[in-house]
Amino acid sequence: MIRFLVSLALLGFLVPKSHAQFFDEDYIITDVVMEAGASIGSMGCLTDLGGNEGIGKKFLKDFNMGNSQLATGIYFGALYKKMGGLRLEATFGKVSGSDDVLSDVLSTDIAKARYNRGLNFRSKITEFSLLAEVHPLFIIFDWENSDVAPPRFSPYLLGGIGYFSFNPQAELNGKYIDLQPLRTEGQGFKEYPDRLPYKLSQFNIPFGGGVRFDISPLIYVKGELVYRKLNTDYLDDVSSSYIDPSVYESYFSGTKLQNAIILNNRERNEQVSGVDGKRGSAAENDSYFSFNLKLGINLKQRMY
Repeated sequence: MIRFLVSLALLGFLVPKSHAQFFDEDYIITDVVMEAGASIGSMGCLTDLGGNEGIGKKFLKDFNMGNSQLATGIYFGALYKKMGGLRLEATFGKVSGSDDVLSDVLSTDIAKARYNRGLNFRSKITEFSLLAEVHPLFIIFDWENSDVAPPRFSPYLLGGIGYFSFNPQAELNGKYIDLQPLRTEGQGFKEYPDRLPYKLSQFNIPFGGGVRFDISPLIYVKGELVYRKLNTDYLDDVSSSYIDPSVYESYFSGTKLQNAIILNNRERNEQVSGVDGKRGSAAENDSYFSFNLKLGINLKQRMY
């Protein structure tokens, strides 16, 4: 797919000069252009787990490239005179994190503590978003009334609102177990009244930017980075402190009880933190982001 997008971009440089304009004389000019397309790229997250050298959720500098997962998407939108527009987008991806990635960077006490915690998670992400897209070059300059052809490259900013679903899971004995039903930090238990169960579907705030390149009046490609601000610290099912594992007997039984006790605390050094010991940090919410290459088509552009 990436090779295909690169090939299309190279073909764009071979289009005759008369077709280098966004509003070409061979095509019907419309103020509003409908668009549709698809994307492929990678998705990552910033949570309490994993990271680089134990820094811990300090924006992208704590991102571990090894945790990147595949992300795909489709979208449909409208663009007004190349200046800005709206689009509806569906994004599908995965995020993951593991304290095991810190095994080679145990140079600080924080890194050692996070590594010894021994937690891991993965989660599928399904997101639907409404995004506004703004192209400054076409707002500032009046290319239609200029003797200079408009540029094919156009940097842009975007932002909007999204609704996403997730489901953190942890590996146990070769199987992945759903973590939210296990209430690993006592969410919803009467012993911990300040900890409420978290919802697996929530709103988020996506924002970011990218660059668009018009191959022809009909086809374009984009490179885009989108960051999602979340209202939850439980994307990875980790947020605050350990609880007394004995309380699980009042709520669970059988396999569920066993899984809850094991997955609540997986410290490598015989549970040195103990009850109320630090399991995560609620100071900052989690987040996830994606880098995508998009291939789009202008639906309303057509030849005379």
